[in-house]
Amino acid sequence: MPPVEIPPLGRRSENISVVLAAHLERLIATGELAPGDRLPSERDLAASLSVSRATLREAMHELENKHLVERRPGRGTVVLERSDAERDLLDLAGSVAVAQEVRDAAELREIVEPAVAGLAATRATAANLLQLREVLERTAGQTRAAGSLECDIEFHLLVARAAANPLVTTLHTLMTEWTMEVRRHSHTTREGRRTSLEGHRAIYEAIERHDAQAARAAMADHLGDVRGILVRAAR
Repeated sequence: MPPVEIPPLGRRSENISVVLAAHLERLIATGELAPGDRLPSERDLAASLSVSRATLREAMHELENKHLVERRPGRGTVVLERSDAERDLLDLAGSVAVAQEVRDAAELREIVEPAVAGLAATRATAANLLQLREVLERTAGQTRAAGSLECDIEFHLLVARAAANPLVTTLHTLMTEWTMEVRRHSHTTREGRRTSLEGHRAIYEAIERHDAQAARAAMADHLGDVRGILVRAAR
């Protein structure tokens, strides 16, 4: 299988390795780099991204530590497959019915996501924080429901990935699928989009401070606000 094509880097900063690690991890998180994909050679990838090979190695080291990629002799750098436990959880997605299960999943989200935010606050790397900031910046410019929803999904996914537990990430992916219709509805109004962004900013600020208690509280408040919007809309 030939190497996959890597999109160019966007924002630059003094710590290019952090920017690069964040860029590659986001591609993996969103599925643009899939399990089994082989990255270009170190020399080619460094040249295409306009970074030094030393910078590239530093970024790859972070991704290896997170068990996202593996360097294999004769094959280069490969995006790792999901574990058996992750695949088992994903298989559950096909068995979930629509009505009561969606309500149950929404309740599950309120139980799980505050704890995930707390973990993210204790484990988030500089690359994780950069990813979250970039999503917030994109969210602020969204005026349409579809774009706001897309940023919402990505923000919560990146918070889950910052918790540095692949099973948590997989569970989060399932919860997103189970609650998609509810989430879509919450972004149809200007109030819903504004509330979402304000909640995300509070969550990010707590994670940036590495304040686990505040992150849990911010996530719980955010989900409660979203629930309130949906309840008012249903009346």
